[in-house]
Amino acid sequence: MARTLAVIQQQIEKLQKEAEAVKAKEVAGVIQRIKLAIASYGLKPNDLFATKGRPPGRPKKVGAPKVRKAKKKSASVIKFQDEASGKTWSGHGKRPNWYIQAIAAGKTPEDLAVKP
Repeated sequence: MARTLAVIQQQIEKLQKEAEAVKAKEVAGVIQRIKLAIASYGLKPNDLFATKGRPPGRPKKVGAPKVRKAKKKSASVIKFQDEASGKTWSGHGKRPNWYIQAIAAGKTPEDLAVKP
């Protein structure tokens, strides 16, 4: 026998009603056991629902967001200098063309290094 969508939906509704009835019966039993335990141990609502940390119902402090100050970049120390043009390089970043050309012409990094 082929089942239709309507038949399946009716079965779902029937099962949901059964589930609600079973849940209601179970909840009643759970509530009864909880009440017995509360009475037996003399518990109070604060014992059951207290949270650690800040008291319940108090909102978190909301303030202005912290703004980080931008760090100032310090001037780089000059490590290399082209004596002919006076151009300098700190040794950081891309090598400048004058440095590449000087090395290609036979100079060494020590030749181009700034003397103290």
